[in-house]
Amino acid sequence: MIAEAVEALTESSLDVLKAIIPLVLFFLVFQVFHLRYPRRHVMRLLFGIALTTVGMVLFLAGVFLGFLPTGQEMGRFFGSYEEGWVLLAVGVLLGFLATYAEPAVRVLCYQVEKASSGYIKSSLMLYTLSLGVAVLVGIGMARIHYGIPILHIVIPGYILAIILLFASDRDFVGISFDAGGVATGPMAVTFLMSVAVGAASVMEGSDPLVDGFGLIALIALAPIIFVLSLGVIIRMRKGDEG
Repeated sequence: MIAEAVEALTESSLDVLKAIIPLVLFFLVFQVFHLRYPRRHVMRLLFGIALTTVGMVLFLAGVFLGFLPTGQEMGRFFGSYEEGWVLLAVGVLLGFLATYAEPAVRVLCYQVEKASSGYIKSSLMLYTLSLGVAVLVGIGMARIHYGIPILHIVIPGYILAIILLFASDRDFVGISFDAGGVATGPMAVTFLMSVAVGAASVMEGSDPLVDGFGLIALIALAPIIFVLSLGVIIRMRKGDEG
């Protein structure tokens, strides 16, 4: 166990440093030739980067040690049930909880409320995104269980999104596409995807590579559809009030 933890921390540290060091160097060059922030400000920023680096290392190590194997084991357990509704129900529950706990989603919801001066509440956005991802993850689990081709879901989904673009309140259009990217954060990618791969690996006639992946595409689609749908409702209410 200790050896595995050391190996995971070592690999995570190397991966994070490869990503962070070029960004720090880029900032320092910009600082010398253009920004010229006060020394106290630079030290505070570097301290924040150091904390971020440590957090990323610990998070990635935790993913490799805990999230991925646990998610795959859960997927194998629930995927072994003959009743498809079990895996679907688990997918809905995990999709809601993973999105509700996603830090990037909460940041987006806070920014939306702040930018709209409280017109669009962060709690409304949070529950809309969580519900949307829950529904699409449930559909994704049903796809794995029943062997539904992913194009049969993705293509109609984006056609619906395009239709909603023209019917939705314009304030929600940009938010919906940003939300699609934010929802596919570390919680969804590390946990939900591993559950899907684990479920596909124990189903007869199912290929984990073909059927296990693709869930993240559905998660990215969910906020677009549901936030645009919320925009349609808001637009209809504006019309009634007008």
